[in-house]
Amino acid sequence: MDEGPQANEGGAPRKPPPLAPGLHIVATPIGNLRDITLRALDVLQAADLVACEDTRVFAKLASHYGIKAQTVAYSDATQDAAEPRLLRALEKGARVALVSDAGMPLISDPGYRLVRAALARGLAVTSAPGPSAVPMALALSGLPTDRFYFGGFLPAKATERRRAIATAAAVPATLVFFEAPHRLAESLADVAELLGGSRPAAVARELTKLFEEVRRGPLSELAAHYAGQAEVRGEIALVIGPPGENEAPAAETLDEALRAALAGASVKDAASEVAARYGLNRRQVYARALELKRGPGTP
Repeated sequence: MDEGPQANEGGAPRKPPPLAPGLHIVATPIGNLRDITLRALDVLQAADLVACEDTRVFAKLASHYGIKAQTVAYSDATQDAAEPRLLRALEKGARVALVSDAGMPLISDPGYRLVRAALARGLAVTSAPGPSAVPMALALSGLPTDRFYFGGFLPAKATERRRAIATAAAVPATLVFFEAPHRLAESLADVAELLGGSRPAAVARELTKLFEEVRRGPLSELAAHYAGQAEVRGEIALVIGPPGENEAPAAETLDEALRAALAGASVKDAASEVAARYGLNRRQVYARALELKRGPGTP
């Protein structure tokens, strides 16, 4: 893979502009190493420090493109120790690049605390944008992209996951979640049950990599397909189409949605939320919510 010096229109090597002091948020490839911008390379090659989610992962990119900057581990586990050092460097006028293992930093990745702390101190913060699995999965899904909701990783625990799905179902937009491969089948089963098996969706796996796959279809079909897979590998984005007009849920789906809503809201608020989500009569949903709240056999 030849990545020599970049050239300008006259054929001479392109000289990047000087890099200003401050915190530079830099997007890196999500799989294919060629998916990096010229500006990102300029920043990384000129930076005094590169704050990495995992220095070993960044070392592969650095080796490929000849990036020599000193690195600092900055992850959820190391940010308490690394943050003061990075802030001191920034206050002295250093040029610090912030990268994650893949894609745009801060999108389900560390970095928010450092950005907030730098801004609070009046330090310059800018970004060299680039690859991200979220817009790529949306673009390949074949689902509406004019409005979307990104929910990050679905919770690992079943109860919390089902509550998150039920809450997101109220959003009148395409939904995007990240999921671990070993939980994909059970998450798809939950999503199909709670949102309705006919709702269109797509499972985007290993984006930009050699075995990239996007499987599209109704949630019920996707759930059945992955339930029969012995092993699923790779990074996964789950994209779910917005709720359809007059999409009436099955009785068990309605009850599950009400139970999830009742766990964190009053009967009135839970009924209003679920009724709005599915376009149902509020009084009827309220009556059912009361029945569930009281429990079987309660007058």
